[in-house]
Amino acid sequence: MSTASAGRPAASPSGVAQRPVLLRWGMPRDPAASRHLAAFLVTTVASVLLTRAFLAAAGYPQIGGGGLHVAHVLWGGLLMALAFVLLLSFAGPVVRPLGALVGGVGFGLFIDEIGKFVTSDNDYFYEPTAALIYVTVVALVLIAEALHGRRPHRPEEYLAGAADHAVSGLTGGFTPRTRDEAHGLLERAGDVPGAQEVRRLLDEIEEDHAELPNVVDRSAALVVTGFRRLVTARWVPWVTVGALLLATGAGVLQGLLAWSSGTDVPGWMLVALVVSAGVSTLVALVGLAVVRRNRPRAYRLFRRAVLVSLLVTQVFVFRLQEWAATAGLLVDLVVLGLVVAELSQMEAAEARREAAAREAEDARAAGTASDGGPEVR
Repeated sequence: MSTASAGRPAASPSGVAQRPVLLRWGMPRDPAASRHLAAFLVTTVASVLLTRAFLAAAGYPQIGGGGLHVAHVLWGGLLMALAFVLLLSFAGPVVRPLGALVGGVGFGLFIDEIGKFVTSDNDYFYEPTAALIYVTVVALVLIAEALHGRRPHRPEEYLAGAADHAVSGLTGGFTPRTRDEAHGLLERAGDVPGAQEVRRLLDEIEEDHAELPNVVDRSAALVVTGFRRLVTARWVPWVTVGALLLATGAGVLQGLLAWSSGTDVPGWMLVALVVSAGVSTLVALVGLAVVRRNRPRAYRLFRRAVLVSLLVTQVFVFRLQEWAATAGLLVDLVVLGLVVAELSQMEAAEARREAAAREAEDARAAGTASDGGPEVR
C-alpha cells in the first residue's frame, strides 16, 4: 500500500525536507516567546533589586538558627523547579506566562547570590556581583534575540501557534480575545498545508469567558499603549536623544569619579567605557541629524545607540559603580521602549499601505476579469 493510499500525503522535495532543521525536528518557535522571555528577564532583574533593597532595609536577617542559614538561593531553586513542573505538566499556551513569572522570581533569587559561589570566602557583597548579574542577563537577551529577533517567523510557525491556542480551547473554550488572537496567527500563516483544517477547528471551539488572567500580556499591552501615545509627539526624538546622552554622560562621569577615587579597576576598562559611550553618542547624533529627512532610518540609529549603551557601556558602569548604575539602566530601557514603539508604528503603517496597495491591485484585476479583458479584433 502506498503512502498516499494510506491517507498520508506523500513527501515532496519542496515540503518538510526543505524546512529548517528545527522545524524538521518538530521545534517551531512560539510567536509569543519574545513576550514571555521579556517577562522572565524583567522579573529576574526586579527580583534582584527588590531582594537587595529588602535585605538592606531589614539589616540582612538570616533564616535559621543553630549554625544553619537557609539562603534565598534555595528558595530561588525551588521556584525555578516549580516553574519547570508547571511548564512540563500542562499543554497549551495558557500556563507559559505564569511559568515565566515564577521562573523569573526564582532565577532572580538564585543569581542574586552569585557572589557566594565565585569567591572562596562566600562573599555576598563581592564588588563585581552587579556586573556579573548584568552580563548574565545581557547574555540571555542576546540568546533570545538570536532565536527570535534575527529571522522572522515562518508561516508554519504561525500555523503551529494557532494550533497551540486550539489545544487550550478544546478543553476550556475560547474567549473572544483568545479566538481573535488565534485567527490572527492563522492569517499570518497564510495558505500553508493544514491552515484550512486548523481554521475549521478554531471555528468549532465553543465560546467561554473564563480564563486564567494573563498578567504578562496585560502588562505588555499597557506599556506598549503608553509608549505609543508618547511617540506621537514631535519632540520625542529630541527627548530620546537627550535622555540617552544624559544617561551615557552620567555613566562616563561615574566611571571617571570611581577611577579617580582609587577604585581597583584596570585602565582598559575605563578606556572601553569612554569609547563605547562615544560610539553610542555619535550614532544617536547622526540619527538626530537625519530624523527630518528619513524618520525610519533615524529611529533605527537610535535603537543601535541604545543597544550599544545597554550591551557595552552599562556593563562597565556596573563594574565601576555597582548598584548605583541602576538609574542609567532604567533610563536606557525607557528610551529603548520609546524607540521600539515608534519603529513598530512605522512598520504597522507600512504594512497597512502595502495591504491597501494589494487590495487596490486585486480590485483592478477583478474589474479587468469581469469586463472580459481587452477586446480582441
